Amino acid sequence: MEEQIAELTAQVAALKGSAGVTNTMFAETFYYLTIPLMIIIHAGFLAYEMGASRMKNVLSSGVKNILAFAFMVPTFYFFGWWVYWGFPTGFTFTAGPAGISGAEYASSIALGWGESAQYMGPNIADQASGVFFGAFALFAATTASIMSGAVIERIQTVGFVILAIVLGSFAWVVAAAWGWHADGWLVTKFGVHDFGAAGLVHAVAGFFALGVLINLGPRIGKFNADGSANHIAGHNMPLTVTGLMLIIVGFWGFLMACVIVPGEAWSWFADKPATIYGTPITLSALSFNILMAIAGGIIGAWIYTKDPFWMMSGALAGIISTASGLDIYYPALAFIVAFSAGVILKPCATWLENRGIDDAVGAVTVHGTIGVYGVIMLGVFASGFPALQGAAGEVPTINLIGQIVGAVVFFLLGFVPGYVVSLILKSMGMLRTPEAAEIAGLDPVKVPAQGYPEGIPASAAASD
Repeated sequence: MEEQIAELTAQVAALKGSAGVTNTMFAETFYYLTIPLMIIIHAGFLAYEMGASRMKNVLSSGVKNILAFAFMVPTFYFFGWWVYWGFPTGFTFTAGPAGISGAEYASSIALGWGESAQYMGPNIADQASGVFFGAFALFAATTASIMSGAVIERIQTVGFVILAIVLGSFAWVVAAAWGWHADGWLVTKFGVHDFGAAGLVHAVAGFFALGVLINLGPRIGKFNADGSANHIAGHNMPLTVTGLMLIIVGFWGFLMACVIVPGEAWSWFADKPATIYGTPITLSALSFNILMAIAGGIIGAWIYTKDPFWMMSGALAGIISTASGLDIYYPALAFIVAFSAGVILKPCATWLENRGIDDAVGAVTVHGTIGVYGVIMLGVFASGFPALQGAAGEVPTINLIGQIVGAVVFFLLGFVPGYVVSLILKSMGMLRTPEAAEIAGLDPVKVPAQGYPEGIPASAAASD
């Protein structure tokens, strides 16, 4: 009998070990796949922004987008990753209730000190930390790409890179630490819930761009003496619309990476898929709601504008407006929220333009305004749902006031550093390209290559 018990015990232990290996491999593969999917977002931004540029600026816009991606990876590694784990309780560097934050924890996880060095680089002790970092690094790169479209055709390359680093490796990371972390003070004290990062990625990036645009100023020829605006068309609308669709493809990876899947690296969560807050989530919910959000945004924008550019922007707005609550909404509600975002999109962009802001691709509206709209709508429709993992009565619940507080904080974390850093760059002559270079085109002045070496068609040249 004792021998049989011992044999059964050994078999159970073997099964548990096998299950643990399977869970870890699944977690590793899951996040590994999110990375190339999110890189598709950058392929989309690349096409989107180059298509939205005039022929004389097409490669310059592409260069800035490529650099935004490239600089985010090392700068997020060297200090952005540390900020996420160190700042959740504020700038106090202390650990929060979940015990996965603070200076000591951040130094261990992000910098790999002491025993935690096993989580850095090539090793066999841990399979998931690197790919989880990769997913977060691509979130950072996305914020920089959001800002890059708003400022095309007149910003200096070095100034742009500095702004991208501040946004992608600091500003949004603070927002994530405060509102997208189990120890985040916005979560624990106010019940802020932003599953798909409508506020802490999109709103922060959108309003960071607004702060930059105020100091950068409009493109030459955008506004008349009486303040009325002229439409400056990009050279390739099909490329722009295709780029927007690629961003939609990449969004599946972006939102997939917002899910915490079971695995040994995520031991503080339950043994089932969860949000970053530890609350339940399923890929089924994402599949229903993302598709409904895309459709709702497109249809809403089509009814109002009939313009393919705004229809595809409406698809982005649909996802962003529902992102905070994709883990909670039912499909019909997701469609309604997304539809309303598609309808208000163009009027909000026009309102901003009428105040002298030249946002070349509508990034402030699509990501900033709609991001805040989405955060607040969750407070309207999901009030009372748990904002964080825990027993009933012991954790904060989602509420309208808390979501408004979160929206205000996200706005400030974007706008203030965007405005201040761009103002400093402006005073140093590092923000705006010289007038002569802008008139001639940034490609012939700044880029040692030609986007269209066979020549510029007469019709395109005339529009420039």
